[in-house]
Formats: sequence, structure tokens, C-alpha cells
Amino acid sequence: MTMAANRTEQALARLADLTPRKIVAELDRYIIGQAEAKKAVAIALRNRWRRQRAPEVIRDEIAPNNIILIGPTGVGKTEIARRLAKLAGAPFIKVEASKFTEVGYVGRDVEGMVRDLVESAIDLVRNERAQDVEDLAQDRVEERLLDLLLPAPSELARTETPASPGAAKPGQAAEPVSDPVDRVFVASASGSVTAEHDAARERHKRTRDKLRQLLRDGQLDQREIEIEVAQRAIAPLDLGSQQGAPDAMANLGEMLSELLPSRKKRRTVTVADARRILLDEEFEKLVNQDEVVTDALDRVEKLGIVFLDEIDKIAGAKGEMGGPDVSREGVQRDLLPIVEGSAVQTKYGLVKTDHVLFVAAGAFHVSKPSDLIPELQGRFPIRVELKSLTEADFVRIMTEPENALTRQYAALLAAEGVTLEFGDEAIREIARMATQLNSRMENIGARRLHTVMTTLLEDVLYELPERGTAPVAVHAEMVRERLKAIADDEDLRKYIL
Repeated sequence: MTMAANRTEQALARLADLTPRKIVAELDRYIIGQAEAKKAVAIALRNRWRRQRAPEVIRDEIAPNNIILIGPTGVGKTEIARRLAKLAGAPFIKVEASKFTEVGYVGRDVEGMVRDLVESAIDLVRNERAQDVEDLAQDRVEERLLDLLLPAPSELARTETPASPGAAKPGQAAEPVSDPVDRVFVASASGSVTAEHDAARERHKRTRDKLRQLLRDGQLDQREIEIEVAQRAIAPLDLGSQQGAPDAMANLGEMLSELLPSRKKRRTVTVADARRILLDEEFEKLVNQDEVVTDALDRVEKLGIVFLDEIDKIAGAKGEMGGPDVSREGVQRDLLPIVEGSAVQTKYGLVKTDHVLFVAAGAFHVSKPSDLIPELQGRFPIRVELKSLTEADFVRIMTEPENALTRQYAALLAAEGVTLEFGDEAIREIARMATQLNSRMENIGARRLHTVMTTLLEDVLYELPERGTAPVAVHAEMVRERLKAIADDEDLRKYIL
């Protein structure tokens, strides 16, 4: 518990250098505009660190400032929450509130989001631990691969396997890649065979060193070897796979599988595949699963972030009754204890949600935040309205972020040796077209840029393998020509969603 707590403290310590201004600056690298939303989430994240530095007598009383992000689709709500979690190294999941409302009341148990968050935390912590021991694991895998490629000469291994000196050890290839040294006894007057053993050992070492270099250079990746692979037994019944089964049943098959004994099976695979399989085995040996679980549960309770999308879909106008809408208020009441803080049973133990940060989001085209039940409204004290994206925002989105759309398409064409360049006028024309389409059709925000860019470069991407490697220059005239049919046609849905 102490080691896990120390690791969680290290994660919290990383937040010490992340002042709200720095958090906003980091978000600005990937998300254009929405300064108010960035400011709100930056404060909420910084408060996680501040709470841990508060006196213990009041620490548990400080509740997280849950946030509702209000705005149309495609303006950056999900991206803000995802980047925030990545920046903090916090467990993060995105769930859709509409998943909890299905016709006939067949939906997910709301506590399932906490179980998903725990699984996310376990993956996060396991990856961190794996990085800590990666060098040691790689060294062990290299030695195991060399044992498979070049088993020890029989006279060197005969003391370990006297009954069958030529047999391979468990996990070793039955037939060596290189011819083993034959068993030769050269006895002196006193009967000593030490000199011959030393010579065989030296020859084996030289060959092994040569193979090691070939292995590191990747020249043996396609060679086939035989390894033993552990196969987990499959449970005879998986109740969690049935439609409508509660989340508590979903892990039953996995739990039964863990109780059944695993079996070993010999498989012939390439060295590259064997490296991956053996690396997973070494990580299993080197990473203490109990410590991973303890650390993950602690991190969920102190740093966990749940992004609850489409919360407007469970907010019905006052007085609505009948039909599938009758379940909306029920889902809100089920969410209430999770958001305000309760203990949720998972297969790893109880998890308290008192200090998990909940970031809800919704377009609220039909309903309003005030249509949520008052108790749930009170659990989301911070409300931020995100602005619709303008033409100027689209220009910035295509040029400023590190993962800008223009850079993504340039990388796709570069994979085939073709250079893609966008002129300034072309980018402004694309932004103008996207803005026009959003105003004439459904406003889907920055996602409109994807549809415009796909249509613009459709012919180029299709003809790319045969057209050669001549550079592709996108200019304003090309944009107008390629998208003229879309701009002039009133039935835009025929061309672009």
C-alpha cells in the first residue's frame, strides 16, 4: 500500500508545476479558442493538487468542481477533457449518457462507468510499471530468444539433462538453428576432459555473440522458431455476453477463466512474434499485479476523470411523460449517487467516487441544463458555454495545432513519397466553404473540415499509387473547382453529410 501511495503522490507531484496558465497553454497546442472552457478545466485540475496540500481535517470535505460544457458538436468538448486527463496522467474514460437509456429499459448499469474507469487506471499503471522494467524485460527476452535459436551444446548441458542430453529445455526449440557441437571426449592420462569442455564453451559463446548482433539488427526477425505459449482456459458459460445482462455479470466469464488451469501449447512463430509474446510473459513476471491494482484504485479515487457526454439526451422538458422518455429521470437519479460520492463494488474491490472529477457535456439544442433534476444540477456547479467556430477559427485549426488536419494529410501522402502543400488562399477558401456548409446544414463544428478535405483530395488519394511522386499543391482555384458542385447544389446531403 505504501509503494502504491508513493506512486500516486508522484503523479500528484507532477501537477505542482502545472499552474492554470500552463495548463491552458498546453491545451492551446491542440485546441483552438474556447478560452473560458480551458480556464474552467485548468482550475478544476489545479484544485486536485491543492486539495492534497490542504490540512487533513478538511481535505475530505473539499468536493471536486464538476463541470458541464455546453456547446454544439465539434467545438472541442471531448478533446478538452481527453487532453486534460493525458496532461495530468490521470485515469480517464468517456461514456455516453444515452447508453444508459434504451427502449425497454435495456441499458448499462450506471456503476459500469466506475468499473470502466478502474480498468482504464489499471492499464495506465501497468504501462507505467512496464516502462520502468522495460530494459530488464528486453534483456531477458533476448537471452530466451538466443536459447531458442542456439541451444547449449549437449556436453555443456548434460549435467542438467543426463537422460536425454540432446532434448530441448522447456521453451526451447526442439531442433537448433545452428548445429550443436558433437559430444567428444578427449581424455588425458588422468582422464580429464576439461580442455574439450572449455573449447566447446568458447565456440558456443562466439556463435551466440554473433547471433546476438544479428538479432539486434533485426536480421533474424523472419526466422521461425518453436515456443510454448500459455493458453487461458475458456469458461464454459459467459453470462455477461447476453444482451441486457448487468455489468456485474460481465466479468463472470473472465473470473471463471482465471480459476481454471491454463494449458501450454507449442507454436511455430517468427522471431519477431516470439519477441512480442515473450515480452508479455516477462512483464507478467516483473510487474506485481497486486501493486498495480492497489495503485490503480488509489489513483482513481484521487485523480480519476469521467467525461459524461450527451448528458442533454437524458434531460427531458418538464412534464414530458410516456414512451421511452420516462426512463430519462430514472437515469439521472441513478447517476446522482455516483456523482455526489458513493462506494462502487468492482471486481478489484470497493472504489469511492467522492473525489472523482465528472465533466459532463451536451449540445442542449432541444433541452436546457435546467431540465436536469435539481439534485443533479447542484452536483455540476461549473457551467461553461462553448462558442460555435468561426471562419477564422477554421483557418487556425488547419494551421496552428501540432496535429493540424493539413499536417495529417501531408503525412498520409508522404507515406507514398508525395509532398502535399497548402497555399494560404486555399486554406482560407476551405475555411470559408466549411463555415458556409455549417450555416446551411447541421452545424457539426470542426468535423466539417474532415468532410470538406476528404472530398477535396478524394481523386488525389485514389490515384496516388499510379500518378507518381510529383508534388501536390492545393491552391484556391483547385478548392473552388473541386467543391463547386457542393457549393452550388442545394441538396448538400447528397454530397457531404
